Amino acid sequence: MAVDKRGRKLPKGIQQRYEGYEGRFMYQGKRYLVHGNTITETQKYMTELKYKLEHGIYVTKEKITLDEWHKTWLEEYKKNRVKIGTYTNYEKYYQSIIKKRLGSRQISELRGEHIQKLYNDLVKEGYALSSIKIVSAVLNGCLKQAMKNGLIERNPVKLAELPRQTGKKKERMAMTKEQQDLFMEYAKESYLYHFFAVMLRTGMRKGEMQGLKYSDIDKKQKLIHVQRTLKYIEGKGYMEDTPKTRTSTRDIPLTAATLEHIEAQRKYWGFKVVRMDQYLFCNEEGGPVSRERIQAEIDRTINRIREAGHDFPRITSHVFRHTFATRAIEAGMQTQVLKTILGHSSLAMTMDLYSHVLPDTKAEEMEKIANAF
Repeated sequence: MAVDKRGRKLPKGIQQRYEGYEGRFMYQGKRYLVHGNTITETQKYMTELKYKLEHGIYVTKEKITLDEWHKTWLEEYKKNRVKIGTYTNYEKYYQSIIKKRLGSRQISELRGEHIQKLYNDLVKEGYALSSIKIVSAVLNGCLKQAMKNGLIERNPVKLAELPRQTGKKKERMAMTKEQQDLFMEYAKESYLYHFFAVMLRTGMRKGEMQGLKYSDIDKKQKLIHVQRTLKYIEGKGYMEDTPKTRTSTRDIPLTAATLEHIEAQRKYWGFKVVRMDQYLFCNEEGGPVSRERIQAEIDRTINRIREAGHDFPRITSHVFRHTFATRAIEAGMQTQVLKTILGHSSLAMTMDLYSHVLPDTKAEEMEKIANAF
């Protein structure tokens, strides 16, 4: 009978291995091994494995690599269940980050310390926490399915700890009212002037603006139906996808000022025939306006502002969305209403993103009740 490091007798079939324990038994002439951190845990794993063997539900571990299993997981379990943008993102993060570090390892050999080392290495290499979380999500989904399929006993991702957020969280940038007016004044000669104006008045995401069609403009109900987003897929070009989240499919009230810009855009390129399924904001041929052209027009407008002697920061298209939300809160729009217009999945997300507006708002609200005491 085996004994542990302190000379104590161990149950039949169990031996001490380093800091843990190994359980061995024979079944129909074949030897099986399990490992546990304690004697009780090892006995439990032995009992569970014996049950699986006796009831025919044990799947023999194959020498399958993470590369091989990831490909199967994506094609068989994800391709028809997630949005094309999500699928592409999973593939991109795997190929660029995970593959070279863990791809050749057999999934049955992956342990918690391998995943932890991956996280730690990514921190050292300067990857953002948001990127590391996506890496973790890809690995977790992939190996969780492997465990369901009986290819591994435990999901090693659950044994690793994500790094803590270090440093101050980057604050969302929004234009001031003066910057907003200055930008729109100098953007008047841009072919994307109406694009910027509508984005500023609706808070729509860039991809939602790119995917907006004439059929989405409901003049009768005075609504803009946000029903799709355009995603750029490497090697395939722009493709239509469903909006970011379930709540992103929404209706935004169509104001008179916004409608004026939409009508002006309708006539901008002078197309003889405008189809209802045509993109509202398009290039000269009627195709999607690219993200590069959008940013190039923003940069050109800023250059004109600076050449005129004004100081102006470099901004991206997402700043227009934050600027809309900032103006909305400053004007007293209820956050629940703003959440719906922006298409956020939770009120907490709205409050967290635009908390920078609240200090002044709180002070103003306190002044309103100052004379009540």
